[in-house]
Formats: sequence, C-alpha cells, structure tokens
Amino acid sequence: MDHNISCILSFLAILATLHVTAAVDYTITNTAADTPGGVRFNNDIGVQYTTQILSSATSFIWSTFQQNTDSDRKNVAQVSVFIDNMDGIAYTNPSSNEIHVGANYIQGITGDIKNDITGVLYHEMVHIWQWNGNGQAPGGLIEGIADYVRLKAGYVPSHWVKPGEGDKWDQGYDVTARFLDYCNGLRNGFVAELNNKMRDGYNDGFFVDLLGKTVDQLWAEYKA
Repeated sequence: MDHNISCILSFLAILATLHVTAAVDYTITNTAADTPGGVRFNNDIGVQYTTQILSSATSFIWSTFQQNTDSDRKNVAQVSVFIDNMDGIAYTNPSSNEIHVGANYIQGITGDIKNDITGVLYHEMVHIWQWNGNGQAPGGLIEGIADYVRLKAGYVPSHWVKPGEGDKWDQGYDVTARFLDYCNGLRNGFVAELNNKMRDGYNDGFFVDLLGKTVDQLWAEYKA
C-alpha cells in the first residue's frame, strides 16, 4: 500500500512539473539554415534538444529566483529562439521574449557543443524572466545575475574568471556572477530576494537592506 501511495505521489509530482513547463510555449526558428553554423545547429543540436533546454532552464530559473507562483513571475506565454546569421554569441529582447543566437558562434564551438549552447541558453533565458528595476538597474548587475544562474546550473566555461577576480562589482557577466555567489553565501536566497526587489525599481541600498553592508564594503571584503 505504501509503495502504491509513493508511486501515486511521484506521478502527481511529474504531472505538476509538466503543467508548469507546459505553461510556456517555445518556438525555435533557424533562419540561417543554409550557413555552416545553421547546418551544424540542425545536425548537432536540433529543435527538440533546444526546446528541452529552454523548458528546463525556465524551471531552474523559477526555482533559483524562488518564484513559486504565477504572481511572482513575469507574464510570459511564449519564448521564441532564432538562429541567425549574425556576429556575436547571442542576445535577448525581453520586450518581445525573443532570443537570437549567432550561427557563426555555433559553427565555431569547440568541445562539447551541447554543454556550451546549454550554458548560453540558460543565461539568455534569465533575461526573459528576471526583473531589471524598470530599466534602472546597472547593466553589469543584470548580466551578472544571468551568469550567476548559469553558474548555479553548472554550465561554467573554462575562460571564466576565478572567484575574487575582477575590477568592480558591477563589471558584469562572470565577475559579477562570482561576487553575487559570494553574497548569496552570506545570506542564502540573497540573489532571489535582490531580483524580487528589482521588480519596481533599483538602488544600491538593496545590498544594505539584505546584507547590512554597502555594496562597496561587500566588494572590498570579497576582494580581500
């Protein structure tokens, strides 16, 4: 009887997860299918794998940001990914919920292509879901939070800086991600709380509110 109950509970948990991820539709369009990078996307990554990654990234981001209900999150019904013949790795347009990935970047990936593209998509998906202080938050902080989520998901490229490196706290990307990881170690859930505070605006005082020290004090201690 206990075994049957356990099976039923596991099944219900799976259904709940499917319901959460099914609430968002994902479309992937390869507009560069006739380029070497577009061909490689079709052969080595594919639409099905990309869709799975977008879904898992969404669930992971909601969990990391502690956004357990619809009211905690942005109202996003669909995310569209485009593989384009463009320079650069990727960029996100949060206003249209679009992610654009460079076919030239895909063509040039060495090593584990799926691990690489997964890390990129996790980063870009954060830009879909995170709050940005109504445009008031430093760009480096926004990029740092995206890379923080990538860090916690375990998709860290070899070229990232080591903990403690960097010139300023809002330098962005891996530098800020490492700093935020340090801050989260001081207060578990700090990044989730910081993101929630940025729903309506931003000021550096959020660090004092959450950690009792200015961001400059925290950066100095982190560097030390």
